[in-house]
Amino acid sequence: MSFPRLLLSIISFLAATSLYGQEPPKWLRYPSISPSGKEIAFTYKGDLYTVPTSGGKATQLTFHQAHDFLPVWSRDGQTIAFASDRYGNFDIFVMSGEGGAANRLTYHSNDEYPYSFSADDKAVIFGGTRQDIAEHRQYPTASQPELYEVPVSGGRVDLVWTLPVEYVQVSSDGRKVIYHDKKGGENEWRKRHQSAITRDIWV
Repeated sequence: MSFPRLLLSIISFLAATSLYGQEPPKWLRYPSISPSGKEIAFTYKGDLYTVPTSGGKATQLTFHQAHDFLPVWSRDGQTIAFASDRYGNFDIFVMSGEGGAANRLTYHSNDEYPYSFSADDKAVIFGGTRQDIAEHRQYPTASQPELYEVPVSGGRVDLVWTLPVEYVQVSSDGRKVIYHDKKGGENEWRKRHQSAITRDIWV
């Protein structure tokens, strides 16, 4: 093979591998825009990342064998709450918005997922199934989560609502919440679902 042809083959190979290496990653999930609007937190392959909203390099925040997901920003943008199964089931954790050590807030045997911070940033509001006895008419099942809150510094978990709700967001003054109800075991990924248990949005 002549030198020009060899050189052309090498350049073609390098160009092909370079393009392959720049292929966009798949399954970037659960995006959450920071209060400043300058960053987006998201989940990729079971870890948390942030990336500027203007685009650019993503920064990895968690480095753990467990599955970390559902990042939620505090109102001041300093803290991120998320769910992780580091101890078997999904518990609520908080960490700095810049990464670092994560602090565990909940210790229940059922899965729990963060939705929002309280208006004063002192508590994380989350969904779970932990309190009512089986004989109660509102006994929570996996498809009927109730609403709780836990201090960001850790401590006692308080029941907020027995209503089965998800994806709760609190207004800046703390006087209103927006959420969708949960009437039954509807699959949230099912598109254009219409039935008696289709979710509705409430304020």
